[in-house]
Amino acid sequence: MSHHIVEVQDLHYTYPGETVALQGVSFRIEHGEAVGIVGANGAGKSTLLQHLNGYLVPIRGTVRIGDYPLTKETVRQVRRTVGMVFQDPDDQLFMPTVYEDVAFGPLNLGLPPADIELRVAQALETVGAWHLRDRPPYRLSGGEKRAVAIASVLSMSPDILVLDEPTSNLDPRARRHLIALLKSFHHTKIIATHDLDLVLDLCSRVIVIHEGRVRADGTVQAIFEDEALLEDSHLEKPLRMQACPVCG
Repeated sequence: MSHHIVEVQDLHYTYPGETVALQGVSFRIEHGEAVGIVGANGAGKSTLLQHLNGYLVPIRGTVRIGDYPLTKETVRQVRRTVGMVFQDPDDQLFMPTVYEDVAFGPLNLGLPPADIELRVAQALETVGAWHLRDRPPYRLSGGEKRAVAIASVLSMSPDILVLDEPTSNLDPRARRHLIALLKSFHHTKIIATHDLDLVLDLCSRVIVIHEGRVRADGTVQAIFEDEALLEDSHLEKPLRMQACPVCG
């Protein structure tokens, strides 16, 4: 299943004004892996994710999604394979109703109306949001917006799901629901987050980004038990791995 593979080689990116975001990032993610991308603010996580779905195109280095090297000419094919959920759902929801937002992607694929209706219904049912289909997105709660944003990606039937800070601004109940939902997605998942307990719940592998470089790449257990690495990368252990401050 080569179409599920994500391969990044020597990726560099500098924003206008000479702000360096990525400095030679390389890794390969195989089909079905669940990978957490972690790092401090400004480490380059979001910039990296935006390359995986073609919102940014490599200036130096390469990004390959399955059989396609990411270029301006292949962006359309790449976006059919990679579904990206942005950190802020308001960046993703722009249609008058939830139904129209979730239908937008399939509609632009040129699918028949019956297929679009089926995809929208399945995606909204999957995230538990079918009852919201006629609501305007601006009238949704934060958790509801997140669910609908994920549904708008699932309706495209992606092989690879990329999420940027998916638990930000979620209450505990919405966070638990999101974790259960993401566990049900059995293709490749790439999750950039500060929520290291989420990584423990969903991922088997962690890539640590620090100052635009891959600082470490390994299993969840090995990375999160390396206190020197976490300290150098301005990270802390997941709460579940920290000693209780009361009982030690």
